[in-house]
Amino acid sequence: MLVERYENNLYEIHRELAVRPGGERIVPEVADVGDEPRMAELFALHRPHVVFHAAAHKHVPLMESQPGEALKNNVLGTALLARLASEHGVGQFVLISSDKAVNPTNVMGASKRLSELVIQGLQARPDNRTRFVAVRFGN
Repeated sequence: MLVERYENNLYEIHRELAVRPGGERIVPEVADVGDEPRMAELFALHRPHVVFHAAAHKHVPLMESQPGEALKNNVLGTALLARLASEHGVGQFVLISSDKAVNPTNVMGASKRLSELVIQGLQARPDNRTRFVAVRFGN
């Protein structure tokens, strides 16, 4: 399952992957990570074993001028998806983070660091059945 809120991006990546071996099994879904009813529906419908969470606002100057949007998408969206992953018995949840989360100096980096802390907190819960990890990529 591929989830993206921008149908053009979703269409293009689905077209690219559909021609590869196993590509016929890929299902494109238009959705926003902050839309809890829609995301719960997709978790229930597709029952993923692994979630690679890469939905994030990454444009540093834009996030500096709109910090609420960075926090809403990057932190609250991560918390929502991670909770749903745990509730739906997902085996692994991988947060795709950023090198800007190391000693953050801007809103985007701070929001990515907070999303990592959300994941770490869930991993430490005694009732946790999902393995939560974060990976950082640099430019």
